[in-house]
Amino acid sequence: MASGKGINGRDSLEFEMDVNDQQRGKKKHGSSCETEEDRNKPTYCVTDVPPWYLCIFLAIQHYLTSFGAMTSIPLILSEGLCLQHDSLTQSQLINTIFFSSGLITMLQVTFGIRLPILQGGTFALLTPAMAMLSMPEWKCPAWTQNASLVNTSSPLFIEVWQTRMRTLQGSIMVASLLQILIGFSGLIGFLMRFVGPLTIAPTVSLIGLSLYESVGAKVGSHWGISAMTTVLIILFSQYLRRIPIPVPAYSKAKKLHTSKLYIFQIMPILLGIAVSWLVCYLLTITDVLPSDPDQYGHLARTDVKGDVLNQASWFTLPYPGQWGMPAVSLAGVFGMMAGIVCSMAESVGDYHACARLSGAPPPPKHAISRGIGVEGLGSLLAGAFGTGNGTTSFSENVAALGITKVGSRMVILVSGVLMILMGMLGKIGAIFTTIPTPVMGGMFLIMFGVITAAGVSNLQSTDMNSSRNIFVFGFSMFSALVIPNFIMKNPDLLQTGVKEVDQVLRILLTTNMFVGGVLGFFLDNTIPVFNATALGTKRERGLLTWDKVDLEDSIYAVGTEEVYDLPFGITSRLSSQSWVRYVPFCPWKGNRSKYRSEDNNTPQEQPLRGTVVNAELAL
Repeated sequence: MASGKGINGRDSLEFEMDVNDQQRGKKKHGSSCETEEDRNKPTYCVTDVPPWYLCIFLAIQHYLTSFGAMTSIPLILSEGLCLQHDSLTQSQLINTIFFSSGLITMLQVTFGIRLPILQGGTFALLTPAMAMLSMPEWKCPAWTQNASLVNTSSPLFIEVWQTRMRTLQGSIMVASLLQILIGFSGLIGFLMRFVGPLTIAPTVSLIGLSLYESVGAKVGSHWGISAMTTVLIILFSQYLRRIPIPVPAYSKAKKLHTSKLYIFQIMPILLGIAVSWLVCYLLTITDVLPSDPDQYGHLARTDVKGDVLNQASWFTLPYPGQWGMPAVSLAGVFGMMAGIVCSMAESVGDYHACARLSGAPPPPKHAISRGIGVEGLGSLLAGAFGTGNGTTSFSENVAALGITKVGSRMVILVSGVLMILMGMLGKIGAIFTTIPTPVMGGMFLIMFGVITAAGVSNLQSTDMNSSRNIFVFGFSMFSALVIPNFIMKNPDLLQTGVKEVDQVLRILLTTNMFVGGVLGFFLDNTIPVFNATALGTKRERGLLTWDKVDLEDSIYAVGTEEVYDLPFGITSRLSSQSWVRYVPFCPWKGNRSKYRSEDNNTPQEQPLRGTVVNAELAL
């Protein structure tokens, strides 16, 4: 989720907090970067531990930064699960995704990539999930669309949505095995050699474009409220983001004083939703909005979801298999695998951006392999818990590192703990489900628009004066819109005589990002470039520019590769074992290389640098 402008230490506004004033220009014991005079370097590097109060404050901020995407995934997914009129179950799904994301974040920071990068749900899996649930055999019964006919406690209704959820769970869990294999086997490094901007751009862009119909329905429930939400988010994130708000602060040197907080830059989505939500509440209690469900604008009322807040329990504990034993759909597995591949591509780019913003060296092969492998384990856990989704790195939270200048992984660890606690409070999830539909529509209008632009922004490193590149991108994008639309309107034309094969083909060919990504990948790797030399090929395809960015990162980075060592002295214990060098995801102290390419002695290609970090909410 994203913004049009790339985030880095040089672009970001400084988050002016008193603790930064105290640390700037001074050397702090145990810190690896405070002696740096460059203002663009983080105040706290990846291994530093800020004061406890700053840890808690920034952990809350990371939680709030991720909440928009975290809550929107279950709410969108509930439509395909026939849960539009079951707000209590929706709240349980929200609690579950927060709880599992907190667990996975702690696992990633501790044993995975070991960078301050938050984990959460991914839209890359939402698209194939909706494609699967839109198949004829999984379409919701007509009576589930009528609120007056839905009895949320009836065994029939429960079986309707839980059957779909269990199939979704099993498909995600099996598909996640692919990510685990690619990550822990070290294949990720090999595969990324063939993935460039012309593959990533259509894939990421189509994640946003494919959801336009769902967003349009929400926005159309009340255009005025949706427009107000959109305008507020744009106002806060683009026009007011450089305006600080004075807040009380305390330090030993200055005692009680005021400090500057760039609140509009930090949480524009939350503020936009809160203001619109308040307006809807005022219009509801004054009966300006119609109380008749059949009248236009009724969905903007804050009391549409009934008594869900009172019904929700104070404490809930999500657990694996809470919706029953997961089932597996072959077609669903292949669809989820397409999303998994896209998610891996996003995450590799996030790793490099996160390393730069947190003062760490570019991540070595073993750390990237371990990070992707742990994300696969995270998707396995998320599927088992029943989120209906997987896990990926959150670009918005990577962007927050550049704003705050605090790249400590301890902050993200605390944020993981906070998400677990919030996931156990049933009232929290219930609150989010009461957000009026047009307010969510206004937020989605911004969110998915920025995701679309983030995908296109990958083309900036390619030669777009090249007719070859224009053809690859244009054909991939347009075909990925035409083919799924045709298949959706003519499902009976795709019949091979084998039901399972038909289902697989239908899901894959109705998943826009799969069609666009496959076409982009194939054409980019098979169509020759005009300047058919190694250097010319990289320059035209956009790979050379990313190589140079990696070299720049290694120049500005501080610290050593020990940042990526396993915790609790595991790396030290393993360093004496010669076989460790053959384990792709294990660091080996006997070979602290710069991971340079054997071909040209430059840092190895990382074509996904900044893939979705250009998607950090500028918002």
